[in-house]
Amino acid sequence: MAYLGDAMNLPPHHHPARDAVVALLGSAPFGRAITITIVASAYLAFVLKVTIDWPGFIAIVAALVVLSAGSLAVRRHELEWRGILPISLLVFVGWSTLSVFWTDYQWASLSSILYQLAFAFLGIYVALTRDLIQIVRAFGDVMRVILLTSLVLEVMSGLLLDVPFIFLKISGNLAAGGPIQGLFGSRNQLGLIALIALVTFFIELRTRSVHPQLATFSLALGAVTLWFTRSPVAFGTTVVVALAALALFALRRLDPASRRVAQFTLLSGLLLVGVIGILARSQVVRILNAGSEFEYRYSLWRSITAVNPENSLEGFGWIGYWRTNLPPYSGIGGVPAINQSALSAFVDVWFQLGLVGLTAFVVFVVLALGRSWVLASNKRSVVYLWPALVLVVLIAVSTAESTALVEFGWFTLVVCALKASQDLSWRTRLPQD
Repeated sequence: MAYLGDAMNLPPHHHPARDAVVALLGSAPFGRAITITIVASAYLAFVLKVTIDWPGFIAIVAALVVLSAGSLAVRRHELEWRGILPISLLVFVGWSTLSVFWTDYQWASLSSILYQLAFAFLGIYVALTRDLIQIVRAFGDVMRVILLTSLVLEVMSGLLLDVPFIFLKISGNLAAGGPIQGLFGSRNQLGLIALIALVTFFIELRTRSVHPQLATFSLALGAVTLWFTRSPVAFGTTVVVALAALALFALRRLDPASRRVAQFTLLSGLLLVGVIGILARSQVVRILNAGSEFEYRYSLWRSITAVNPENSLEGFGWIGYWRTNLPPYSGIGGVPAINQSALSAFVDVWFQLGLVGLTAFVVFVVLALGRSWVLASNKRSVVYLWPALVLVVLIAVSTAESTALVEFGWFTLVVCALKASQDLSWRTRLPQD
């Protein structure tokens, strides 16, 4: 009877298993662990797909979405939701979702839209639940491992075994000075990730969030990796990022009044350069066309613009990675078609979502960069440089690669945009109910 009495005194809705799950999903160690897992999964998408195939990778992404949703549900009362989702992001994602209604390949488009939404949701989770320095640390921890692993594989392939790793698309060119591909399938992708890693490691060093020796080693690791990629796209982006970093450090030293004048002067200069570039585009194309990288891209872009001008307003429908077995992608870039993208995020968005989608995408990235730039130039903490410089990397690379639209590029773009919106959104100034 005593045992019966004790049982009757228990709370009526007490479920130990459920309480344990809730405690786990709301704990700080779980938040850090799942953040690192999300970042690693996004950046290792290529190697995961070639080792466990698409079904296995989709299962990983789905599991991360479910766990992240559970964590958000548990922590919903302690998070600041107002203004976190940029309206420009919602418009772009909303338009890509609506494209399923006019595309000729609805099922393929629907699966690609869900894939895009999954990585967007993971980016939202990371931006909502982690401070900016915690995000930088998570990216840094992942970058060190994947870059070091990439170099180890390149040493094995190019120096020790002298055999290309075909399934990873590692050519084994390290002994010849590159190019190397690492875990990412191409030198341009590895170069982009090495550049994001360098920005991350630099912020870690300046914020002293890791030991100085580890930060210095990480910077050397990123620089060596970037050099051996021999990627013209990555090298060109490096120049752009270096100029942006110098401009930001100069702006941070000015008083507020002088900073505003300098900001407008810098913006006017960029607009002037853009206008000159548009007016002299034929000469620019002629100069750039001397290299095989740009020549191939320019030929591909001309093929894309010639496919079907009638779809220029709404596009063919969101597809993300090109499905080369579906028209119009099957007839672009050779027979059989070999391209997985338009090799430009802006051209890809125009092709898939039309002028409406391109306008929404440009507004989204410009607002994200503008907000992050203002924060980086005005805030005292150096950590605010990270989203601004990473966005510069992604936007610059977007002129020659479509990485910012899928997987790790899209995920990183969402994270940076949300962290900027979190501090500067006009909706945060609205009165609370």
